[in-house]
Amino acid sequence: MMSVVPLLTGSAQQPLPQPPRRAPLLAGWALFWLLMVTIAVQAHLQEGYTDLWRPLLWEGSSCAMATACAAFLWRWVPRADGHLAHPLRWFRLALLQLLWMAPLFVAAIYAVRHGVYALVGEVYRHPPWTQVLLHESLRFGLFYALFAAVVFGVRAHAALQAEGLRAERALTLAREAQLAQLAQQMQPHFLFNALNTIAEVVHADAAQAESLLLRLSALLRAATELTRRPLVPLADELALVEGYAAIMRERFAGRLVLTIDADPATATVEVPSLCLQPLLENAFVHGVERCAGPAEVRVSARLVTPAELELQVRCNLGTVNLSAPDGVGLGTLRERLAAARGAAAWLVLDAQPGGGSVATLRWPVRGG
Repeated sequence: MMSVVPLLTGSAQQPLPQPPRRAPLLAGWALFWLLMVTIAVQAHLQEGYTDLWRPLLWEGSSCAMATACAAFLWRWVPRADGHLAHPLRWFRLALLQLLWMAPLFVAAIYAVRHGVYALVGEVYRHPPWTQVLLHESLRFGLFYALFAAVVFGVRAHAALQAEGLRAERALTLAREAQLAQLAQQMQPHFLFNALNTIAEVVHADAAQAESLLLRLSALLRAATELTRRPLVPLADELALVEGYAAIMRERFAGRLVLTIDADPATATVEVPSLCLQPLLENAFVHGVERCAGPAEVRVSARLVTPAELELQVRCNLGTVNLSAPDGVGLGTLRERLAAARGAAAWLVLDAQPGGGSVATLRWPVRGG
């Protein structure tokens, strides 16, 4: 389980998605106020006035103060993100800001208007202050509620995206942990079979047994490295196969021909670590070891399509019992394939015409 820990600790440091970009919101905001200014100017012209600076001042002052209030609200809302799951509570907190923001808004826009009018030597006339405060506060309240609803929608959408990504990462971590655990299970099974092979020759030929042990030691070092990674380049996997093949050639010297035929284009394709090992072991245990006579084992790798890799292990000896349950090696490999790629990755064991077996593994190439 040691190989699972770095996956969990490493991914926890990944940043969560940020809220949507502000450009669309700013564009919508500018369009809204352009529409408001246009309406005010047209109404002013229809009443027979030509001094356009007045409606521009009225709407411009409202726009400036409303933008300041909106900017404050946008900077404040992250504090209320913890209440996004409870909309009523979120809006209650947001509307509390209206109690002080509305009178400040009214005071600010009228201060600006009075100041500009005074600069041009005129007096800005308006209804009594109580009526102004009530009327403008109601208008600002409607505007504020609409803007708060938009902000809530944006923040809630961003929170849903973040939660979805967290769930996806959790699922990925669980899948990677499962793959790592299954890969670790392959190593003792492989070691057990390899030691059985050496035990069969240790009394008959001590020198050969010693040679096999040295090769096995080198092979186990390489296998240990591979099991720390759920996926490895096919070139690394084939290097491990070469080590295993060397042991088998020495053990069955004189009657075994083992060849590896891999398309160079497949060398960098990432495949499950130790995926060929159980296929080779199956060919030797159920074919080469049980049957006398010349044995031919062929390992091949090719791209069936740019997006699909095919790995095959063929043996000219033995029979295939399709109704028999999978052993540990093949059963674990099927679980790993299903966990990694679902139905897109599969393994089929079948009989060859004329005798022998063929194991075919299909693997989808990412980015193919």
